[in-house]
Amino acid sequence: MAHRIVWATAATIDRQDRPRTRILHPFWRWDGEALVGVIATGPTPLKRAHLARSPWLSVNYWAPDQDTCTADCGVEWILDDAGREQVWRTFADGPAPVGYDPAIVPAWVGGPTSPAFAGLRLTPWRLRVMPGSAMLGGGGEVLTWAAPAS
Repeated sequence: MAHRIVWATAATIDRQDRPRTRILHPFWRWDGEALVGVIATGPTPLKRAHLARSPWLSVNYWAPDQDTCTADCGVEWILDDAGREQVWRTFADGPAPVGYDPAIVPAWVGGPTSPAFAGLRLTPWRLRVMPGSAMLGGGGEVLTWAAPAS
């Protein structure tokens, strides 16, 4: 569902404990053991400050047919050259509609090692998928998963 919807509202917490949202484009994959997400993004001072204070991100997808899914995640910056190149390739080589050429973003014209380009690694601790049909009474199942408490 996430790769069909593509764009998601992502919420962080600012320095005054207020929610702050932005639209981002996560790419999800199964690494053989766990679901992992990556986001190609600019490492803006505001985003860096929010994630330094609280390294958590809530990602919510919505489609006009009322399909929704949410991933509540731990988040880490990917700032090393090899990691940023991998994030770049993930999107450049990914299938449509989630894959795209990151070079179309004007700030990233310098490629994956541009100071304006970084990645975020998402590690979900809670997932929820709700088909719109379940909400509208037409059937379907709401699916939830949570990581075991550590």
